[in-house]
Amino acid sequence: MPRIVLASQSSSRRRLLEDAGLKPTIIVSNVDEETDFFNAMTPEDMVIALAISKAHTVREMIDYPAIIIGCDSTFDVDGVSFGKPGSPEVAIERAKKISGRTGLLHTGHCIIDTERGIEITDRVTTKVTFTDMTDDEIADYVASEEPLHVAGGFTLDGFGSPFIPVIEGDYTNVVGISMPFLRNAMNQLGYSWPQVKEMQ
Repeated sequence: MPRIVLASQSSSRRRLLEDAGLKPTIIVSNVDEETDFFNAMTPEDMVIALAISKAHTVREMIDYPAIIIGCDSTFDVDGVSFGKPGSPEVAIERAKKISGRTGLLHTGHCIIDTERGIEITDRVTTKVTFTDMTDDEIADYVASEEPLHVAGGFTLDGFGSPFIPVIEGDYTNVVGISMPFLRNAMNQLGYSWPQVKEMQ
C-alpha cells in the first residue's frame, strides 16, 4: 500500500487530512511561489501550475510508493491574485480591499500515484463573501498574525471566521484541500476511502 504524502507545510491542509482519518507524511517542496513565471499567470492557471510543481518536486525526493498531494491556493478579486500577504502592511491593505466584497478562492490540486505513474490535476473554486470590516477589526485581525501566511490573507477556520458570512461551494477547499475532490481522485485511482485511511 502506498503512503499518503502531503507536499505542503500548511498546518491547515495537514489538519484537514488528519481530521478525515488520514495519516499523511509531510514533505515540503520549497517551490518558490513568487517567480515571474507563476506571477504572470491568471489566478486560475497559477494554482494549477504551482500544485503540479510542488507535487513533482516532492516526487523526485522520495523512493517509495506514494500518493502525493500537491496543492496551492489563492484568492481572486477581479482577476487579481491575492496570495500570502507576508507583512502586516500588505495584510491591512488587502483586508480593506476585500471588505464587503465577494471573491473566488481557487485551490489547484495535483495528485500523483508514483507506483502507477498516474496524475490527476484539477482546480476547485469557492465563492467567498466578506462583511464590511471596521479599521479596528482589521487592525486587530492582522495583529493576530494569522492572516500573514495564508492565501488571500484570511482564514475561514480561525480568527477570520466572524468576517465571512457567506461561502458558495466547498468549505474544505477554502481551508486548503477540497476533500470531496480528493476522495473522487482516489476513487479514480482505484482506492476506496476506507483503503485510503489505511495508508500510512
